[in-house]
Amino acid sequence: MDMPLRQVRPNIVQSIRAHRVEDLQAAAQQLGHHFLYANLAQAQSKQDVLDLIAAQYTFPAHFGKNFDALYDCLTDTVHKAGPQTGFIVVLEHIPAHAKFDKEAREQLLDIFRDAADYWSDRKIAFRCFYSFSVARASKGEKVAVDAPTAEAMPTDKLLDVSPMALRMSSPFNAGYWTAAA
Repeated sequence: MDMPLRQVRPNIVQSIRAHRVEDLQAAAQQLGHHFLYANLAQAQSKQDVLDLIAAQYTFPAHFGKNFDALYDCLTDTVHKAGPQTGFIVVLEHIPAHAKFDKEAREQLLDIFRDAADYWSDRKIAFRCFYSFSVARASKGEKVAVDAPTAEAMPTDKLLDVSPMALRMSSPFNAGYWTAAA
């Protein structure tokens, strides 16, 4: 049987690139690893990102909803729960806009990098895959509003910039992506 993710280091945080979420989930199952998935497409702020991660990773109710608490939940809390086999973590559609800027994205990914180091020290695989997204409205189109009292969120089009275009030094080139539309 083919060993899934054999060419991916066991403790890494990287762009999802050519991997498909379904394949990563199947690899986790085959390897006996935990599969953690968070779709952050609806997030507009750091707090939204933390709320969505907490909900989708089913963190305990006492989760403090800050980056320190996120790190604790990914490391100490799980480590104290007993022996672990490994992790495949997916963060899809990390927001890439003014309210969650490059610095915030890097801080978030640094938490996952630190978690990968934590688990590496314990000889347990922790692979994290991520993608960035931006929400924008097309010219002349109305912006969708989910509820009468909700703020307008320009999420009618999501552009996933990670598969072929993500560059670590410049993860988002707005001019390139919006010119194609």
